[in-house]
Amino acid sequence: MSYQLPPVAWLRAFEAAARHSSFVAAANELNMTSAAISHQIRSLEKRLGFGLFERLPRGVRLTDMGAAYVPAVRKAFEDLSLATMGIFGSLGDKTLRIRVPISYASLVLVPRLPEFRNAYPGIELQLCTTVWGDGLNTESVDIDIRYGDGKWADQHGQGGFAEKISDESSIVVCSHRYAGELGADAGLAELGSGSLIEIMGCEGMWNDLMRQHGLEERKPMAGVKSDTSLVALEYAASGLGALLVLDAFAQPYLDSGRLVRPVDARLPNEQAHYVLRRPGSQHAPEVLLFTEWLLDSFRQA
Repeated sequence: MSYQLPPVAWLRAFEAAARHSSFVAAANELNMTSAAISHQIRSLEKRLGFGLFERLPRGVRLTDMGAAYVPAVRKAFEDLSLATMGIFGSLGDKTLRIRVPISYASLVLVPRLPEFRNAYPGIELQLCTTVWGDGLNTESVDIDIRYGDGKWADQHGQGGFAEKISDESSIVVCSHRYAGELGADAGLAELGSGSLIEIMGCEGMWNDLMRQHGLEERKPMAGVKSDTSLVALEYAASGLGALLVLDAFAQPYLDSGRLVRPVDARLPNEQAHYVLRRPGSQHAPEVLLFTEWLLDSFRQA
């Protein structure tokens, strides 16, 4: 088969210049001169028959054709990097630094990590857990797993490197003891007027669930709040009330029998967990491998 491809060196120069919006920065990354980068890109433009960059007094800017071409070029390099590392392994041991909310780390990510470690033993994992996800510290982590609507990715210049891990929804859980206190016939209305456990920042979710089921908003009895889902789940397991929490977080407690679902109610979440690749390391093989593995683990679930 004859592939209609320009020389790979030209494509590497194009991708790096597009990422940095600069021939000089691309040259520094690829250990070349800016003149060599410029020559390779002009050769690529001549080969394709289209201009890929607008030359500006300071830096360069992609043309419409260049902007349309760069995602495919970048994806091709990422796929090739993944295949190479997946088959032949990494060149020496690598350290992957991941920042992740503590509840997601404990209940979702860590139980899956043995599979990744068995597949890629040469990659050392360092997890830094957080409670509240503020701005990404680009100096200390390679990957950031965050919960939100994804819009902050663009605010931090990471729009091209943020991918939703999975769609998520919340369910109602409580302890066997609390369910028994409510009675076998208790429904969502009875739960809503009882003792509720709330997660800080998600206080409105109970009323969202009530409205979804055509119920009036209820003023709950005094309950408890937590700044993490992990502690809120422990509250629920201790019998302190009913909790509305992400189903992925609740699943280990349901599997162990520490919690039950008193009602079959489910609230779809507009927000979700995203995996963000830090600018500067987003194309590193170990970063690509982990990201692809994490996304695949949810596609196959």
